[in-house]
Amino acid sequence: MAKERGVLKIIWNSFVSSLKPRFARRKLIGEDYFGTKYYEEDIRYSARKRPPRYFIPVNKEDFEQELPAEWEAWLRYRRKEPPTREEIEANYQLAITKKKNAAKLLNENRSKNDTTNLPTSSTTQTTTPGNFPVYEDIKGFGSDYKPKDSYKE
Repeated sequence: MAKERGVLKIIWNSFVSSLKPRFARRKLIGEDYFGTKYYEEDIRYSARKRPPRYFIPVNKEDFEQELPAEWEAWLRYRRKEPPTREEIEANYQLAITKKKNAAKLLNENRSKNDTTNLPTSSTTQTTTPGNFPVYEDIKGFGSDYKPKDSYKE
């Protein structure tokens, strides 16, 4: 006959495993070009289906540091496998190329769009905002309005 599971034994084992130090369970997965290290923990006696993933930054005081998109996707479980160094380098080179091309296009457009020859005001537009018609019978409507002062009555 098979041995029955004891509820108290399961509770006791869960309690003891929660008191064990956690540093022995983490596994270094990789490191990015900033020096940030990424870890994944083993699942032991837990109802969670996904192992916890986290990172330890190089500069612990800088909370606004930049994370590579590949590592952020891995941390948020959008990808199963951690990114490789070759993939990160290729994407980094692509980003640098895009920044250079954007700066080049911006300089070209600045030279093409020289605004010194443009007229300062248009002669075809009227002075009314939005070119809406102005009617003479309601032109000064409300300009002579004075509210009643309830304290003077």
